[in-house]
Amino acid sequence: MATSPTFNTRAAITRSMLGWGIVAGPFYIFVGVVHALLRPEFEFSQHALSLLMLTETGWIQRINLILAGIMVIFAAWGMGRSVEGPARARTLLILIAAYGASLIGGGLFPPDAVEGFLPGAEAAVSTSGILHLAFGGIGFLMLAAAAVVFSSWCQSRESGRGRLLSILAGLVVTLGFVGGATLSTMPAGVLLLWIAVVMGFVWLAGASLYAYRTVPHPDGDRTAKES
Repeated sequence: MATSPTFNTRAAITRSMLGWGIVAGPFYIFVGVVHALLRPEFEFSQHALSLLMLTETGWIQRINLILAGIMVIFAAWGMGRSVEGPARARTLLILIAAYGASLIGGGLFPPDAVEGFLPGAEAAVSTSGILHLAFGGIGFLMLAAAAVVFSSWCQSRESGRGRLLSILAGLVVTLGFVGGATLSTMPAGVLLLWIAVVMGFVWLAGASLYAYRTVPHPDGDRTAKES
């Protein structure tokens, strides 16, 4: 009499967590872009998405950031469960979770107004704005560091392409944020921030997918048939 295969609950949960790392970026960008398109005063070449929090529909962008942050934290947990090596897994969990927490912090503390957004507004400096910028800086640096740590895992698995792409992503995220923060009042600065945000989420999605594929299928019998 044939026995039924044992379902690997741990693998199923880990895969589910990593899936949020793939979803987080598209979710955040889609919601943010649609929200921005509904605001005629918003200019993609001049304004960062976070400025949408200053509008009367700002709650949408706040929730967008907070939900994306929660998704990233789940992905971090999945990464910690899937990567070989306790020290490396723990480091990746902490770094990526810190990035997720920074997104939540950025959603709780709106940025400062910039001249011209909203119409008639003048540039200002506030505690909330400073905290928003601080959360952004910490988050980008944590994500860039996570990309470097992940590259070492790729190297241990003899994935030269994964290692190279992770290092490149870390550099782009870091330089994009630093350049964007320095030139924040100029279109070039806004573009650099966009590049940092998109590259960060692209790396997270790619890394989550890579890790996802290393986790055994929960249905061992199906895995055997697929192989």
